[in-house]
Amino acid sequence: MKVAIDISPLKSAHQFRGIGAYTKNLVKALQSFKRADFELVLVEEGEIPQDCDLIHYSYFDLFFMTLPLMRKKKTVVTIHDTTPLVFPEHYPPGIKGKLKFRAQKLALRTASGVITDSKNSKKDITKYLDYSKEKIHVVYLAAADIFKPITSHQSLVTVKQKYHLPSKFVLYVGDVNYNKNIRGLVKACEKAKIPLVIVGKQAVERKIDRSHPENRDLVWLQDYCKSSIILTGFVPDKDLVVLYNLATVYCQPSFYEGFGLPVLEAMACGTPVVTSKKASLPEIAGKAAVFVDPYDINDIANGLTVVIEDEDLREDLIEKGLKQAKKFSWEKVANETYKVYQEIITKK
Repeated sequence: MKVAIDISPLKSAHQFRGIGAYTKNLVKALQSFKRADFELVLVEEGEIPQDCDLIHYSYFDLFFMTLPLMRKKKTVVTIHDTTPLVFPEHYPPGIKGKLKFRAQKLALRTASGVITDSKNSKKDITKYLDYSKEKIHVVYLAAADIFKPITSHQSLVTVKQKYHLPSKFVLYVGDVNYNKNIRGLVKACEKAKIPLVIVGKQAVERKIDRSHPENRDLVWLQDYCKSSIILTGFVPDKDLVVLYNLATVYCQPSFYEGFGLPVLEAMACGTPVVTSKKASLPEIAGKAAVFVDPYDINDIANGLTVVIEDEDLREDLIEKGLKQAKKFSWEKVANETYKVYQEIITKK
């Protein structure tokens, strides 16, 4: 079995986001395979080997041509979520985007299979993209091995000083898009009277179109930003692990997520989690988090407060979170992805 996997996301801005982490970790896990019948070839746009059995496109953009219309090989494509279709008023594609969406939807019809991150995403792909649910395979993601509890006091002190962190804080890792509900998180932290640390390259990006509807929440955050909000910008993984360990609580109050990888990363580091009861997040967090209504700022604030103040609850969440994170691994992701390849290649 020879599979060509498209690693284009690692050459674009996606390398700093969840899509890049998925592509990088999947490739690493598949390359660790010790199977005589399996060969993985890394390709970029248009460089498809003639002798491969299957092409895996690791990213599907709804409004850009990431999946070619014409393909001579069996194809599997990863679709992480359908966020722009769930909230169309917040992610307007424009005329060109609408045309490309039609083309992408047409290209998807001939895909041999789809891999997605959660049962919730599978449901929405069926609903919004009219793709057969029988050909959609759920393969859960995982936190990378680097994310774990840290015992080195010096590492904690060094990173705390490097990013000028307070003794207690709420941590959020990710982009600043509408579905992430950053406005709600900011307001909830203010109500709970605890500083908020936001990690991510996008939050400090200044070269943006301030009039574009997709940037409304980012513009709001940058204009609103107060001393109680710390924007770190991009953080390398070795520092990010320490940040999770330093955080009093990790909070992901999203309106919608295809998966919610930082939730697992926080749990793997022994950090208590408060997260949304919407979309995929209950599916991923299991019973190891405090769930809140993302549309209710008071509920988010109360969730944060109880986790910060109730020591017994904190210890319970830490223990459950560590166990929950261990249910997911990149070895398992690779094995299940391989099974999808096998099923598609052998199917006539």
